[in-house]
Amino acid sequence: MNRPKRGLGSLIPVGQWEMPAESKTEMEISRIRTNPYQPRLSLDTNQMQELVESVRAHGILQPLLVRPSDGAYELIAGQRRLHAAAAAGLSQVPVIIRECSDREMLELSLVENLQREEINPIERAKAYQRLKEEFGLDQDSISAAVGKSRASVANSLRLLNLPMRVQSVIAEGKLTEGHGRALMALEDPEEIIRAADRVAQKGLSVRATESLVRRISRRRLPRLVEPPIPRDPNLQDLESRLSLQLGARVRIIPARNESARGWMQIEFYGTEDLNRICEAILGG
Repeated sequence: MNRPKRGLGSLIPVGQWEMPAESKTEMEISRIRTNPYQPRLSLDTNQMQELVESVRAHGILQPLLVRPSDGAYELIAGQRRLHAAAAAGLSQVPVIIRECSDREMLELSLVENLQREEINPIERAKAYQRLKEEFGLDQDSISAAVGKSRASVANSLRLLNLPMRVQSVIAEGKLTEGHGRALMALEDPEEIIRAADRVAQKGLSVRATESLVRRISRRRLPRLVEPPIPRDPNLQDLESRLSLQLGARVRIIPARNESARGWMQIEFYGTEDLNRICEAILGG
């Protein structure tokens, strides 16, 4: 079940601790250090130039969020606005000062970018991975923190299993997260890279990519003791729909007759991914 998106002020569950006091003020840009937990790794040059021109004309309309740190301040949210203000020649920017931990800093940075859709799928997956590895959050906790469904978090994390070259293509916007999920059905890294290059060059849709992956998979399937029966297009469509629904590769091997045995195979990566698939099948 999809969870509603949360605002920056609602990341910490009510009742667990009291929201720290905030203060709004003007601050010298030179006193603000960059965010070490910033999930956004790249800035679009054209969009940045437009923002710089806007800042020159109207100033910073939304304060930056910072936290005290060793006599200075670290940026929590507002990376693009800070860069634009500096490029526009401003010496001061409006800020809101908030006390927060490293984990809350990463969560706040991530939620701001997610709500503005300013980070690419790989940046998002790497931010989830940091929450998991550095702060010990499981997929349910990450889901609650950033206001995304557990399946969405799991599918994002799975993108990091792709070869680095394919991750780069997705980060550049040449392929989408849906393309990445379709390509994950291929196991061999070189095969994934070749397929990704073909998809990007031809501009294939996600559905066309799924068809390409099925054709590649059929070519490398080991031959059975008996010659395999022709693939039923209805079963292929069912495999595709199940794969998208479960966020995992599904393979159906039909029975040869009414009394014979058929198989359905579902791939998973680790215990968490298995639990996620079971929840999807069993309804939680």
